[in-house]
Amino acid sequence: MPSSRGAGAGMLAVGYPSLRPRPFTHLGEVVQYTSGSLTLAAPHDMFTKLTDGMSIAVNGVCLTAVGRTNPNLFRVEYMPETDKKTAIGTLKTGERVNLELPVTTETLFAGHIVQGHVDDVATILSIEDEGNSRIFTFRINRAIAKYLVNKGSITVNGISLTVIHAERDTFSVGIIPHTWDNTMLHQTRKGDKVNIEVDIIAKYVEKLTQTK
Repeated sequence: MPSSRGAGAGMLAVGYPSLRPRPFTHLGEVVQYTSGSLTLAAPHDMFTKLTDGMSIAVNGVCLTAVGRTNPNLFRVEYMPETDKKTAIGTLKTGERVNLELPVTTETLFAGHIVQGHVDDVATILSIEDEGNSRIFTFRINRAIAKYLVNKGSITVNGISLTVIHAERDTFSVGIIPHTWDNTMLHQTRKGDKVNIEVDIIAKYVEKLTQTK
C-alpha cells in the first residue's frame, strides 16, 4: 500500500493509483494557507463523501484530509518534501484548485494511471488560442521530459491530458473548452508553476530494460 513517499502522502489501495474516467472531478478553493497545511473549501457533493484520513488529490498532489469543518471546509497536511517537489507552496488564498477523491471498486476504469505522486514542477511558457481550444506549452526538466512522447499521457495539476509535441525540455497539450471552464487552468498565466506526473508505465519500462 503506498504511504508517505514521493511528493504526497500516498493514496490508499482502493484509491490511487487510479484509472481516470475523466480528467478531473471537482474544483475547490484555498481558504487558508499555512506552512505545512491547507484549509480548502469543497463542493457539497464531494464534501459529503470525504472522511478524516481519506486521501485526496489537490492539484494532482496526493494528500490526506485530517479535519473537516462546516460549511464544506477541510484541512490537509503535507511534509517539507512535498513543498520541495511540488508547486503547493505557490498557492494563495482564494485560488481555485483541482480536487479528486480516490477511485472505488464501483468507479468506471478508463484513461491512464494517475498515482498522485508528483514527479516535477513545470513552468507555463505560453497559452495560445487555437480555434475553440487553447494550446499550453510548458518547460520541464530534461530528466522528466525523457518520459514524454507525442500522443502519450501526462498529468498536469491532476488533469489527465494528451501530449501534442514532446521536445527535449518542453511539451505542449491542448485544452478543450470544457476542461478550461471546469478546472483551475482558466486562472493560470504565463510563468505559473504546475505539478507534473508522468506515465508510471514509462518509468517501469525504463527500469526493466536497464535491468540485467
